[in-house]
Amino acid sequence: MSRLFTDVICMQSKKGQNKPSAVPFSWAEFLSQLEKKYSGFRFVEGRKFAFRPPRTIVFNSSEKSGDLLILHEIGHALSGHRFFGTDVERIKIEVEAWEKARELAKLYGVEFNEDLVQEELDTYRDWLHKKSRCPNCGLTRFQTQDSVYHCPNCDN
Repeated sequence: MSRLFTDVICMQSKKGQNKPSAVPFSWAEFLSQLEKKYSGFRFVEGRKFAFRPPRTIVFNSSEKSGDLLILHEIGHALSGHRFFGTDVERIKIEVEAWEKARELAKLYGVEFNEDLVQEELDTYRDWLHKKSRCPNCGLTRFQTQDSVYHCPNCDN
């Protein structure tokens, strides 16, 4: 069973975890650059950062690390992320989008904050750890391609 990329809760960064940029930042200018370069995408202000396939990028201009987070969402779009079959695949596409964001950050002169990236990825790792834990015996379950989790101990 394939799931839409947006079927999993969009994670939001922890506010106040980033160092402020030394250069004054203008969302309007940055967004204008992005809209011009990526005219095939639709940029929409929202509460949380997200990529909504096939072409909508949701951003929050009040987020402290918004410049890097929007590049991450563009990374999803440029990588063609639409669906994922398993939860491990979800983490794989998150890493891929961050690697694309790293490239874009160099292009746009945006500081790539590795600590923020790891915090963001930790939300998915923690989510996967909780989801894969067997409720009966506590062992780590495995997920098959049909998205069903199985416990090697109690087959639950």
